[in-house]
Amino acid sequence: MPVERRDPTGGIPSGEARQERDDKAHHQSARASSKDRPSGDRAKSARAHRFWGLYVHLTKLETLEAAYLDAKLNGGAPGADGETFEMIEERGRGEFLAELAGELRDGRYHPRAYRRREIPKEGGKVRVISIPSIRDRVVQGALRLVLEPIFEADFSNSSYGARPGRSAHEAIEKVRIGMLQRRHRVVDVDLSRYFDTIRHDRMMAKVANRVIDGKVLAMVKQFLKSTGDRGVPQGSPLSPLLANLALNDLDQMLDRGANFITYVRYLDDMVVLAPDSEKGRTWAGRALERIRCEADAIGVSLNTEKTRIVTITDDRAVFAFLGFEFRWLLSRKTGKRYPCMTPRPKKVIDLLRKVRDSLRASRHLPLQAAVAQVNSIVRGWVNYFRVGNSSQAFGKVRYHTERKVRRFVAKRSKRTGFGWKRWSSDVVYERWGLFSDYRLEYASAKARTSRAES
Repeated sequence: MPVERRDPTGGIPSGEARQERDDKAHHQSARASSKDRPSGDRAKSARAHRFWGLYVHLTKLETLEAAYLDAKLNGGAPGADGETFEMIEERGRGEFLAELAGELRDGRYHPRAYRRREIPKEGGKVRVISIPSIRDRVVQGALRLVLEPIFEADFSNSSYGARPGRSAHEAIEKVRIGMLQRRHRVVDVDLSRYFDTIRHDRMMAKVANRVIDGKVLAMVKQFLKSTGDRGVPQGSPLSPLLANLALNDLDQMLDRGANFITYVRYLDDMVVLAPDSEKGRTWAGRALERIRCEADAIGVSLNTEKTRIVTITDDRAVFAFLGFEFRWLLSRKTGKRYPCMTPRPKKVIDLLRKVRDSLRASRHLPLQAAVAQVNSIVRGWVNYFRVGNSSQAFGKVRYHTERKVRRFVAKRSKRTGFGWKRWSSDVVYERWGLFSDYRLEYASAKARTSRAES
């Protein structure tokens, strides 16, 4: 049967790319203006200094606008009040920000109720996300912009989550280098309901170590109390900064052993690597006990079912960190052992489920528009995992994604099967535009390896 190269698609509706570009340019300018404050430099040069006079910066239009553009570029669902970015833009962004600034200056501002959303987790559990209104998101984001330079000066180089200029890939690379340094005794830590159980009194004490502005402290406390007596609301722009601050004392303590252990933390996800020697095993045990004590001090407990110490050189030994599974394997090509990093199988399953759900929700769209939505899901996933040994996982993702898209098109054409003969790969990847860049970062990985071994 000849290959049919017809394209049973419609066009892609025109987007708002120009508005998005303008927002990004305006966002960079607003952020630069909002950071024109000496607090960061002062915090670095005077580690014991406590800051006052911060609230006035929170009420400035340039700070609020930078926070607004942050929130808009991050997207996200509306809060309990149902107000969307589109509604605000139609009404007038300037008017919205001016009203908010007035409420803050006059003391009339009060946070609104959060919208709760449950996200499924492993083992049938759920993670509750508290979604603030856009109005509250802007104020919390502005508060983060004011406080971040102060606390950033104190944060450890071992902390990578939600910090300016730092990334999950850097955290993963540090773990990989630790394995290359023969630190094979691994403390794999899982904190139980970290964001939900942090004690507010301990959190406020840590903020007050650096801030004595009464209005700012009252606002931080107000946000903490808005979701209950304990915990930091996930979904708030301020939450990651507070979450890092809560564990900063632990970071500083474990950093003292940097010449002997590798410690890496990304928000509430952390690992410690030590040599598999008598001394290393002692250090690993002490590190775990220190983590347990510091977690208990802020009201958080360890998940005893998932927290463990593993020797990665043992047969079939594995530990997970930031979506990757780490193993110490023998290379068939070189005959040498190396740290193998592969996407967790659950991450592959979750991705393919998202692709399926996206296609089901796109039945009313032209094909290329539906494929574009699939691409946005797959592209982000692949870009994150392409730094690892992900070829097998990528092959599975590519095959099953193409298979789902083919079936989607066949159903629209009232045909059976997947159209393997009817539609060639050129049609699928060029005409329909399905994402096809599954390259791995072999070159950069080799460069990093050589640096680590030198």
